[in-house]
Amino acid sequence: MFSSDLLSRDAEWFSRAGRSFVKNVSIETPPLSPDKPVRPDDLISADGACPGMTPPGTEATGSADAPASSGMGAVALGHTECDVARGLGTPNNVNLSSNERGDRIAVLTYNTGPRAGIYTFKAGRLSEVERAPQPETPTAGRRPKKRTAG
Repeated sequence: MFSSDLLSRDAEWFSRAGRSFVKNVSIETPPLSPDKPVRPDDLISADGACPGMTPPGTEATGSADAPASSGMGAVALGHTECDVARGLGTPNNVNLSSNERGDRIAVLTYNTGPRAGIYTFKAGRLSEVERAPQPETPTAGRRPKKRTAG
């Protein structure tokens, strides 16, 4: 009897007004089905475009046809190229190639922003993230001035 009481309380809680659930998965979570094949719509183009994104070089309008990216998304290993690009925005650089086995290799580089880095994909899925090279500060390499007693 205990388990049925628990289930009925859960059902009551979920059915209450004001409970809403997001139907899509946040980019911060790993993909729910990592074994699902990567489709052509999941792959970024050489100019940094994905279906449903604002074209590179145009101002984001946020319309239903081209949703604007806030550039504030997080990423997780296993996400597709376009999952990451939709979360972080258009990359500064896209490099597409193949490895010795013929797998697609995509490297997306984000030079600025809170998630600046180099994102490497193998066969359409994120496999590695590196921190973007940090620009050298003007004071780097300088020695502090010695104070003279006086």
